[in-house]
Amino acid sequence: MSDRLSVFKTYKLYVGGKFPRSESGRVYEVTDSKDRWLANAPLSSRKDARDAVVAARKAFGGWSGATAYNRGQILYRIAEMLEGRREQFTAEVAAADGLSKSKAAAVVDAAIDRWVWYAGWTDKIGQIVGGANPVAGPFFNLSTPEPTGVVTIVAPQESSFLGLVSVLAPVIATGNTAVVIASEKSPLPALALGEVLATSDLPGGVVNVLSGRTAEIAAPLASHQDVNAIDLTGADEVLAKELEIAAADNMKRVLRPQPVDYAADPGTKRLTAFLETKTVWHPTGSLGASGSAY
Repeated sequence: MSDRLSVFKTYKLYVGGKFPRSESGRVYEVTDSKDRWLANAPLSSRKDARDAVVAARKAFGGWSGATAYNRGQILYRIAEMLEGRREQFTAEVAAADGLSKSKAAAVVDAAIDRWVWYAGWTDKIGQIVGGANPVAGPFFNLSTPEPTGVVTIVAPQESSFLGLVSVLAPVIATGNTAVVIASEKSPLPALALGEVLATSDLPGGVVNVLSGRTAEIAAPLASHQDVNAIDLTGADEVLAKELEIAAADNMKRVLRPQPVDYAADPGTKRLTAFLETKTVWHPTGSLGASGSAY
């Protein structure tokens, strides 16, 4: 028998590339499917939510301005880091979602594959949703996708890891920055993901992870004037309606909750959910007296 004391893991928020405790100093108990204590998670406040938005806005210019190829490299690096910590996340997911070790391992593998999937799309989505438009006249007419901005994500409540990755990866793959509200019941995989993001070349502030009472954190983010969009995937019907009304104040783009099979092929729907299309007209010009144009 070992006489060593148990060293319990301290879970913290992930905001601006750092790991602060909640400014309120509050925590709440996280339990497994059999109601056994797992850890104390930070109970985020409205101030934590505002700090996360400030960090996300600060990071937006650099992240959206990076080349799509570079964003793909960084997302692939996240997958690499997750692969190296596969056993840790298997244990986290098994405890959080009440799964057997083998089923949890399959979930983690699917989440890693999902990061790789979206990493490959970063420099291709522009060709899918953008392009040159035919017009009558001596003009070029080009449509290109641009990121919406700062996106609040209410993460899925029941799929604490694969669901989280499925809603987060496409948001940042297309150049947005994110403020994530982790599953209230099972926040530990999301908080542990912050540790991976911090060591994967992802600039601080691109992803910010908050834990706590979903309704308490989501309300100020839905009405925040510097949040450009909100994904309500993890909100119940009543909360989603309240947040949608609050989001209308500055005409945020809103993605309503809907049934999702996270194990299925994700397609490109979430990649385009938080993209805006910019269309530019430009005269073709003339090459000489003959009137030929380019």
